[in-house]
Amino acid sequence: MALETVAVIGAGAWGTALAQAAAMAGRQVSLHGRSPDLASEINAFHTNERHLPGHSLHPAITGHADLDAAGAADFIILAVPAQASRDVLESDPKLFAGKPVVLSAKGLEHDTLLRQSEILASVAPTALPYVLSGPSFAADVAAGRPTAVTLAGADAEPLAAALAGPTFRPYAADDIIGVELAGSLKNVYALGCGAVEGADLGASARAAFLARAYAEMSRLVSALGGSPTTLTGLAGIGDLTLSCTSVQSRNYRTGLALGRGESLEGIGLAEGVATAPVARDLARKLHIDAPLIEAVNLLLAGGTSISSIVAGLMARPLKRET
Repeated sequence: MALETVAVIGAGAWGTALAQAAAMAGRQVSLHGRSPDLASEINAFHTNERHLPGHSLHPAITGHADLDAAGAADFIILAVPAQASRDVLESDPKLFAGKPVVLSAKGLEHDTLLRQSEILASVAPTALPYVLSGPSFAADVAAGRPTAVTLAGADAEPLAAALAGPTFRPYAADDIIGVELAGSLKNVYALGCGAVEGADLGASARAAFLARAYAEMSRLVSALGGSPTTLTGLAGIGDLTLSCTSVQSRNYRTGLALGRGESLEGIGLAEGVATAPVARDLARKLHIDAPLIEAVNLLLAGGTSISSIVAGLMARPLKRET
């Protein structure tokens, strides 16, 4: 299967960064957004100043304000927010039929509790699903800073090779479930880690939160049929560590603000805010003990101080570490 041309659907920071990575890997890239003005800017000036200011885009990237040109691509990267994936897929299911589709959004769908690959399967069942996740900030990828990620799916090696460039290294894997869940849940835990830091609870508390988040994530991945081994790699501990320790992470910054007592209404929404209640409902449905996810949801709901939430966690019955 030829993998020379790629359509990236979603011209935000992450979609633009992935378009840049694909172009640097030698692919011809069409970048699809909703704004004619942005498409014109990309084509005339090779920039996306709204979403990735200060970065020059590769000339192999062409901008588009519709999906007309996407049908000719050898494979597709879907890079819209998790809660928007279904709308894009349902807008033209035939566009994705029979093609490799790389899912790069990190989140679970409201109401259905579905992962991104499950949404794709329900809308375009003949599409070939792949999941891209790992420790990566859009600005780093766009600037050509060394980045390694996981690309999970059946026979993922050719697609990983098609996206591999001098500074972007995808590692092929099989565990779509584990990679998707890790990418979704780490955003929720980043909110909690940020809140711990924002409330000045100390480095020890943040390290403990991070370690127990890893254990909690492992329980959920196992319950849904993923491999806990996946969490030892880039999509697991790599992305969890990055998102839970860096102010470049929007989820971590949101948690910081909440920990300092700011209202959620005054903070730009991060993906983890949408995913947290879905993760809670999924854990409850599976009868999985997930106290940290529950704690993050208490924080997001407001009305409960972070000191009370922490006191509740510390008062849980003692048990062996798992």
